[in-house]
Amino acid sequence: MDVDPATGNVHVWPIRVYYEDTDAAGIVYYANYLKFAERARTEMLRAIGIDHSRMQTETGLAFAVRDCAVDYRLPARLDDALEVHTRVLEVSGAAIRAEQNVLRDVELLVSIALRIVCLRADGRPARLPPDIRAAVAPFDARHTTSEPKRA
Repeated sequence: MDVDPATGNVHVWPIRVYYEDTDAAGIVYYANYLKFAERARTEMLRAIGIDHSRMQTETGLAFAVRDCAVDYRLPARLDDALEVHTRVLEVSGAAIRAEQNVLRDVELLVSIALRIVCLRADGRPARLPPDIRAAVAPFDARHTTSEPKRA
């Protein structure tokens, strides 16, 4: 997927709820929303040319979730077709603040606010490299406000 700032700053990643994602009642287990969000963030980064393993190999840097807050509003169920909408709220020296919403059609199920930090191999914070900052910029909500970009 090419990222065009003129067409949107929200990355949309489709997810299907499988049996393994649910509890005995057929409802998505709460922790699995974090897995859905992680996959969507990874795919957003991959779509703009940021590959985690290549980044670690070439620069010695990695991303880690520093903090997140999850608001569970409605449950998803077995076989539901969901979308994870990812929006970058702010890019700072060593961190990216983002929001991720899990939707079923237009219905908001879960909202996640998080901060991702850039770390060196020794676990200490590192500044985001300029090429990564530039790649993430099209998703920065402070700069664009168009329709979602679908995967």
